Amino acid sequence: MARILTIEDDAVTAREIAAELQAAGNEVDCVGDGRAGFERALAGGYDAITLDRMLPGMDGLELVSELRRAGVDTPVLMISALSDVDARVRGLRAGGDDYLTKPFAPEEMAARIEVLLRRGAGVRETTLRVGDLELDLIARTARRGGTALDLLPLEFRLLEYLMRHAGQVLTRTMIFEAVWGYHFDPGTNVIDVHIGRLRRKVDGNGFASLIHTVRGCGYAMRAP
Repeated sequence: MARILTIEDDAVTAREIAAELQAAGNEVDCVGDGRAGFERALAGGYDAITLDRMLPGMDGLELVSELRRAGVDTPVLMISALSDVDARVRGLRAGGDDYLTKPFAPEEMAARIEVLLRRGAGVRETTLRVGDLELDLIARTARRGGTALDLLPLEFRLLEYLMRHAGQVLTRTMIFEAVWGYHFDPGTNVIDVHIGRLRRKVDGNGFASLIHTVRGCGYAMRAP
């Protein structure tokens, strides 16, 4: 069971977030003021934080910036009605780990928190493995069945994201925002193009498929 701090001044939204996260087996504390939320987060003990962008007492950007300056590395999901690229980039650069725009589906919010929790649990990992695929996060190298894979930097980041969440269905939005870092345009096929190129390198040369298309949803990496 994870402990999650929800900093949200809208009572209805806070209840929705708490209910969804509690249904997933988490313990949730809710705070409606930025300053009070900062003090709670600074005290530690939380595995993840959901943070509203616009808060009384202390703005969300200032809050997450001050947490990072204080050495608090708890994963933060920023939630805001501000959906333009500039707002999202500012949130991430301030110290947010992910950014979700309002209105949002509670299920997606919970999935993003799950991703952050898994990422936090794997912070000390230096090598990722799925089947006979190995990714060295220090040397920045990839090998499949002992054969070196020649990956571009973006392909490496994309593969790392897929491997960190092996067995999980990842939507195109989740992949794009995690790897590219800004809002996904559903009218573009950039995800499919890059997945196709990565798949030819990872699953080519007679290897069993690791990267799978989940029709109508996105992609998943699964060991054969």
